[in-house]
Amino acid sequence: MKKIFITGISTEVGKTVASAIVTEALHADYWKPIQAGELDYSDTHKVKNLVSNDASKFHKNSYALETPMSPHAAATIDNTVIQLDKIICPETENTLVIEGAGGVLVPLNDTDTILDIIQPDYKIIVVSRHYLGSINHTLLTVKLLQEKGFKVSIIFSGAENKETESIILKMTGAEVIGRIDEEENIDQTTTKKYADLFKENLLKL
Repeated sequence: MKKIFITGISTEVGKTVASAIVTEALHADYWKPIQAGELDYSDTHKVKNLVSNDASKFHKNSYALETPMSPHAAATIDNTVIQLDKIICPETENTLVIEGAGGVLVPLNDTDTILDIIQPDYKIIVVSRHYLGSINHTLLTVKLLQEKGFKVSIIFSGAENKETESIILKMTGAEVIGRIDEEENIDQTTTKKYADLFKENLLKL
């Protein structure tokens, strides 16, 4: 079973849309280990609504927290503590797309971060979106993962910025899966369009 972990350089950079596209492209299963807030319309709901194939299965969160905050803070409000041994990867014979929460150093508790739930065999995709400071955030994220021994690929989200992308790729050597342009509407048709565009590169992971 291939496991693909999707993380971002910050919040609101397009991780969930990217996760839906990768799930659709590979007819993979999807799992969000930790959901904080929006439980009535969670990221799992969003991805499920964007995916049109019949093969994908959507697995239950290990932690579903009420408050839209960093997981460690949301857990405190819910009077619980996130424990790594309670985050158990679902059993499936299918490829599994795993969506993180925020970036790789988002705290889960007083000692652990999102990085600690990424296993050695996971393939990593970092979603990078252009904004002032995004080069720094992208380089910090990618280089940390590379130092931990992971091969990292990038999906760019939003309008193209050639100078930004060029220096990121020169300094990291990361491969690009593709770009998700600014879209007026993200629906199943949009997801399928990018799934078809990204599929060849995704199959190389």
